[in-house]
Amino acid sequence: MTRFVRWTALAAASALLAGGCSAGSSDDGRGGLSWGRCKATAEGPAPSSDWQCATLKVPLDWSEPDGETIGLGLIRAKARGGDRVGSLLFNFGGPGASGLSMMPSYAPTVSSLRERYDLVSWDPRGVGASEGVRCRGDKEIQAAESVDVSPDTPAEEKTYFEDAADFGEGCRKNAGKLMAHVSTADSARDMDRIREVLGDARLNYFGISYGTELGGTYAHLFPKKVGRMMLDAVVDPGADTVGHAENQARGFQRALNGYLASTGQDPEEGTRKIADLVRRIDARPLPVGTPGRKLTQTLAVTGILLPLYSKDSWPTLTSALDAAERGDGSELLALADRYNERDPSGRYGTTTHSQRVISCLDDRQRPTTAETKRLLPRFEKISPVFGTFLGWDTAGWCHDWPVPGQHDTPEVSATGAAPVLVVGNTGDPATPYEGARRMADELGKGVGVMLTWRGEGHGAYGSGSDCVDSTVNAYLLDGTVPKDGKVCS
Repeated sequence: MTRFVRWTALAAASALLAGGCSAGSSDDGRGGLSWGRCKATAEGPAPSSDWQCATLKVPLDWSEPDGETIGLGLIRAKARGGDRVGSLLFNFGGPGASGLSMMPSYAPTVSSLRERYDLVSWDPRGVGASEGVRCRGDKEIQAAESVDVSPDTPAEEKTYFEDAADFGEGCRKNAGKLMAHVSTADSARDMDRIREVLGDARLNYFGISYGTELGGTYAHLFPKKVGRMMLDAVVDPGADTVGHAENQARGFQRALNGYLASTGQDPEEGTRKIADLVRRIDARPLPVGTPGRKLTQTLAVTGILLPLYSKDSWPTLTSALDAAERGDGSELLALADRYNERDPSGRYGTTTHSQRVISCLDDRQRPTTAETKRLLPRFEKISPVFGTFLGWDTAGWCHDWPVPGQHDTPEVSATGAAPVLVVGNTGDPATPYEGARRMADELGKGVGVMLTWRGEGHGAYGSGSDCVDSTVNAYLLDGTVPKDGKVCS
């Protein structure tokens, strides 16, 4: 079962370039890491020679710093200019996004920052080259696509929860004792070790989507080690499991309304039309022209959701919806496959596997079936298209999980930290704008500095606003902190 909505920065995730770790021999003398050429992986070719990779050993359990270790895969490109600030560490979200895969493809977006920073990223523990977790095989994943994630009958409910429990058991068998040590707090401690071996007195950080929660957690644990930290597409630190699902139902419905209005449709009427299409697909899945596959209701909604991450993809959504209305589900299926990281040969990526072991270790809240059913009318009112799916997800995602969660909401207060730039986009579907304001407030007075962009899509930096980009660049490159509450329109 794939989580209905991820916090991944999907604009970067769409890139196919990937790099692996190499046990090279070069050493820059700033921390003892052995940097070498990055290798090709199953996901793609090696990046150019500009990029170097290394493996860093960290404790499996940070409460036992001298105990068993695991390896973290790192990637970097050195600063081009002479006036180097230090390293700038990137996390692209998920949780579960691979920094080794995404950093080279995202580098052109942040090319101006490379003038003064080494661009650095890593695969967090449980991801990719850092003890990556795989919970089931490709055939099992495809078979699970037939599971209705918004069950309508007792039989569908039984299948839904059995699949959730089976996924968790697969994770337990694969991850073993690592499964209890992949929390956001664990990764924040890893970040401080990365900072240390890179030779930086303070951590300079660029966090996107879930990477903002990770950044906030780091700031709370190590406030005096915060350097220049920018958080974009901000996860609401005050929302619990149900609150996040409600936020995303609200955010994606806003994006759907914006899309419908851009096509000249009344948003309320257009939403009803799409909800009706989804109900018809639930009753009778659409053919897709591929033997053994059909467009189910779950895949259809996933395909509708993906283009809402970026306004540039809205025309793709129009084409896919038109095709589905004609009885052809192939275009929506192609979009769902992109979201689910399925390639033409039937191989699936493992971002969702990593995301699940991380988020279910973080989140303590486990809504029951009865509690979820009581919530469904509220979810459906927020979004007739996405609400039911997100409502059921609150109960199914961590159902019967093998390890307990750690908290209801993350602690991000960072008294004494340097100013942290928090960027919120009013049209963000996956991490609605209200979360950015909450993050700025919870970081603390004089720490959280709010920058607002009145735009569309998941994230603000690199999305077409010169105002946003220049403000962020001035902060990261020169340390110029903008006035709290600045608005870019």
